[in-house]
Amino acid sequence: MSRTLFIADLHLDDSRPRITDLFERYLAGDEVRGADALYILGDLVEAWIGDDDDAELPARIAAATRAVRDAGVPVHFMVGNRDFLLGENYARRAGFDILDDGTVHTLYGRPTLLMHGDVLCTDDHAYQAVRRQVRTPEWKAQILSMPLEARRAFAAKARADSKAHTGSTMESIMDVNAGAVAEAMRTAGVTRLIHGHTHRPAIHRFELDGRPAERIVLGDWYEQGSVLAVTSEKVELRGLAAG
Repeated sequence: MSRTLFIADLHLDDSRPRITDLFERYLAGDEVRGADALYILGDLVEAWIGDDDDAELPARIAAATRAVRDAGVPVHFMVGNRDFLLGENYARRAGFDILDDGTVHTLYGRPTLLMHGDVLCTDDHAYQAVRRQVRTPEWKAQILSMPLEARRAFAAKARADSKAHTGSTMESIMDVNAGAVAEAMRTAGVTRLIHGHTHRPAIHRFELDGRPAERIVLGDWYEQGSVLAVTSEKVELRGLAAG
């Protein structure tokens, strides 16, 4: 049966080698190699410091995704809040194309809105303010002009600050805002949304302007894997054991 696969929020990092191994095994397996396409909806890594990073992990990731593309399966990537500095140079190495956040792709006849998900968390005003700052071309250019070691140190501090913010902020504030979800779907003209970011895997079914709608949230890969398989008949969200 034809299927399209979605993953997000892998947060790959040298501190969790079992998850990197799981990622490589999964991409080398029959399910991915037999898919119509693979989508990675952001936060592929814990922190991206630039396409010129000479560490081993980016090279391993690129080899895994390129092998999928070379097997004839398109790989689509959307940046998240941890890897928004990832650019076209790395995308060419990794064999994937970069999608804009808020892209609509038609899956087996059904238009589907694809997002990382962080822009939907509109109640987290502190996060949204930081997001607006770091996504400017000027800020990105300034960071990427720094030496690699300085960027590594900056990324480590940013991760610590993010952890502190998460620990001190109510969970409800960090979740998506229902009004923002409805507005995004209404603007895109769709009744299905797939996103990550919140690490709360679920399939939410509701009514949007009198029509049945669904919001599918992808799971993170901190302790295990998580994959969404979409076919013409159903959607299936499941975990992957790290082994």
